[in-house]
Amino acid sequence: MQPIKDWPESDRPREKLLEKGPESLSPAELLAIILRTGEASTGQSALDHGRELMGRFDNSFRQLEEASVQDLCVIKGIGPAKAAQIKAALEIAKRFSQEEIRRGEQFRSSADIFHHYREHLGGLKKEEFHVLLLDAKNRKIKDVRVSEGSLTSSLVHPREVFNPIIRESAAAVVLIHNHPSGDPTPSQEDLHITRRLRDVGDVMGVRVLDHLIIGRGKYISFVDDGYWD
Repeated sequence: MQPIKDWPESDRPREKLLEKGPESLSPAELLAIILRTGEASTGQSALDHGRELMGRFDNSFRQLEEASVQDLCVIKGIGPAKAAQIKAALEIAKRFSQEEIRRGEQFRSSADIFHHYREHLGGLKKEEFHVLLLDAKNRKIKDVRVSEGSLTSSLVHPREVFNPIIRESAAAVVLIHNHPSGDPTPSQEDLHITRRLRDVGDVMGVRVLDHLIIGRGKYISFVDDGYWD
């Protein structure tokens, strides 16, 4: 089997990343760049190892992150050094997604908000309801966790949501909560609570900009996905 260095440049993961950007690479190609080399004794390339890793862990970086070094080393050609490279890269990604949104940071889309909350809320086994307080230019003032537990009208009361909004003099707010099932499709209770909070916001002169429901690796934006009537 040809080593990667002998492939046409357009097929090499590193060159492909430099030419087309990291988003153009498959998960296996990204892993190949991290692993750098294959296994000479078996003729396997780093890309072969990347494909085998993704196949063994259901094409899920989350499952790969949860695997132990011993689990990774079961694959022939993946020793402790390569396993450490993989674990280090995944830990960097995990820490990046958990970085605190700085006060004053501006949000331009629902995707900006999802990328911050996905690691924390997407992996929880219980529901949490957050409000992201913003100023008139959609810059962060504060993140507030309003409730924890199954989402109900009694649990997410307008008083609990709007008290911190008034206290911080926020001009706008984004509602955010998770679905532990992994499916972000809004329930009837979600729709009811959102309408109720929007009505209160209208009365109080506070813009309720959106409601994001975060599932496992995906989300629903009430505005972007047509739930904002």
